Amino acid sequence: MTTSSFVTIVRPGRIRFTIAPVALAIALATIAGAPIGLAPSPALAEPSTPAASQVRQPTATPTAESEYDRGVRARLTKDWTSAVEAQRAAVTMRPAFPEAWNELGFALRNQGRYPESLDAYAEALRLRPNYPEALEYLGEAYVKLGRLDDARKVLDRLRPIDKGRAQELAEVIQKGK
Repeated sequence: MTTSSFVTIVRPGRIRFTIAPVALAIALATIAGAPIGLAPSPALAEPSTPAASQVRQPTATPTAESEYDRGVRARLTKDWTSAVEAQRAAVTMRPAFPEAWNELGFALRNQGRYPESLDAYAEALRLRPNYPEALEYLGEAYVKLGRLDDARKVLDRLRPIDKGRAQELAEVIQKGK
């Protein structure tokens, strides 16, 4: 491994980060309790030297995509509060993000916040009118609200787009009667 190489570390359920091998070695030695003699390096003293640019990492600034991914991970663990927080951050950063609006609607619906979930699904469908997942979830939200006629209208719209999801929604509507 050369000094310009970096190691990527992925912690389950956590963010991925990249670290310089020297920093990794120092961190591991510190954890192990090994004494480390660190003296200032002349190569790192001047910020414009190549060694300095290789060691310094930019701070991790969340992006709409990284927040969306965080929200999906939270959904998978049914952490609806974190899922809502992450998806709201994603759509704030990138308002034209139908997947994030759909995930936001799903998380809100699972918190029983139906009016807000309907708004999120509406925005996902405004951005992508034939978005099968958003249609299915919107229909399911209508069933939860007892709005079976609205759910059937969504089902009619979903059938030509995605027969599998339409069948799932039809079953939910049937059980909701």
